[in-house]
Amino acid sequence: MRLAVLGVGLIGGSIGLAARQRLDAHVTGYDSDPSNAERALELGALDQAVESVGAAVAGAEIVFCAAPIRALPRLIEEALTTSPDDAVVTDVGSTKEALLAGLSVRVERFIGGHPLAGAETAGVQNARPDLFEGARWYLTPTERSSGLLYDRLQGAIADLGARPQAIDADTHDRLMATVSHVPHVIANVLVREAAAAAAEESERLPEVGASFRDTTRVAGANPAIWGDIFATNREAVAREVDAVSERLREAAELIRSGDPAGVAAWHSAAREDRRRLLEADLAGGELHELRVTVSNRPGTVAEIALALGRARVNIEDMALYPAPDMRTGAVSLWVAGEEEAERAAEIVSGLGYSVAVSE
Repeated sequence: MRLAVLGVGLIGGSIGLAARQRLDAHVTGYDSDPSNAERALELGALDQAVESVGAAVAGAEIVFCAAPIRALPRLIEEALTTSPDDAVVTDVGSTKEALLAGLSVRVERFIGGHPLAGAETAGVQNARPDLFEGARWYLTPTERSSGLLYDRLQGAIADLGARPQAIDADTHDRLMATVSHVPHVIANVLVREAAAAAAEESERLPEVGASFRDTTRVAGANPAIWGDIFATNREAVAREVDAVSERLREAAELIRSGDPAGVAAWHSAAREDRRRLLEADLAGGELHELRVTVSNRPGTVAEIALALGRARVNIEDMALYPAPDMRTGAVSLWVAGEEEAERAAEIVSGLGYSVAVSE
């Protein structure tokens, strides 16, 4: 397999390392800062470093665009116009709706992506091949996405050690606003409030406990990157900030009431919610195959994958079997657990497809 990585930092470098080790892939890299690409070459993240996007994507089967959010639209457009007609182009950005709305060329070959992986440190020098091990990697196909290219991309991502899952762009951005973006807002607000309180008392900031350190760990993280994230997901983030503000108001009223039992119940409910959220993505059980009969039309695979993704049914693996006449075919999906497989079959049947389930 031949891959291209456009933007060789922590994520791009880790993709290169994992792809070379796990997929035995040939990886060509490009970075707007040539020294980054050269460093990636020295570290073994690339087989070849080149000086242009066109040279990087020549002959590529998969192109990963790993640039900052503000640079992604132009980079993706260039990758789509210069890469082979059968190459799939994806990105690793944490917002999707604005990006998809701005693309104008060959969108059937672009499938948005977002690995939920990272580290406290940045730069290709901190890249590692196991960065994506067990990590959720969201994919945002559209009704125009090629099923064959989606199958290729999700298979490669699974082989990198990640757990791919289809999700529509709007849901992705709302979800990220809640679980990723708003925590940064809260951390920023909390440290500003603590600093202001200390200033009002004309004292230095007091010694802080572990809960303050944990809650504010991401405060002020990379202003340029987070400025772009908030700008491209502003409506979803603002809505979630308003929702959190309302919950804080309710918490203030509860605490002000002086009701120990009520506060204890509130704490217990939060603990249970956290447990359920952390355990929600734990997969278990034997794999069951769903064999789905489909017609060969654009968007079929995306429709099925997104429907299962919305129902939080994870596709552990996928394979496409087109008929000789290329008019019809079958999609095999593997789902963990008998109950989940039956639920998946019901969902897919509800879309109008014929489904058979087997171990």
